[in-house]
Amino acid sequence: MKSHAVASKRRTQRRLQLSAPSSIKRRLMSCHLNKTLRQTHKIRALPIKRGDEVKILKGKFKGRAGKVVQVYRRRSVIYVDKITREKQNGQSVFCPIRPSYCVIEKLLENKDRKKTIERRAANKIKAGEKHKE
Repeated sequence: MKSHAVASKRRTQRRLQLSAPSSIKRRLMSCHLNKTLRQTHKIRALPIKRGDEVKILKGKFKGRAGKVVQVYRRRSVIYVDKITREKQNGQSVFCPIRPSYCVIEKLLENKDRKKTIERRAANKIKAGEKHKE
């Protein structure tokens, strides 16, 4: 089993990120929440999920928004609804976008996600209390 500890060499970090299993890539493919979501849920970022609505902050499609259609962990990219390009033969394909270039505007709420948000918010509050002491 490979160690996924913090490495000091850039080359080693890159190798560990690219060869990471899907469960760890899920955490690596996190997106920041927008300011209103950050204030309501008391957390900064969450792993991206199909169905979330995102706004693109960087790149060719900067400023555009849409719903996440697919999370492609092998390539570490997401595909967003309405962000497409035309191929030479006229076929329309989704453009790959890095999750770090996006911000989550609206969360897809389900019971597992709610439990995750509550758990992480409680841990953050608990950590803040430890710092005060």
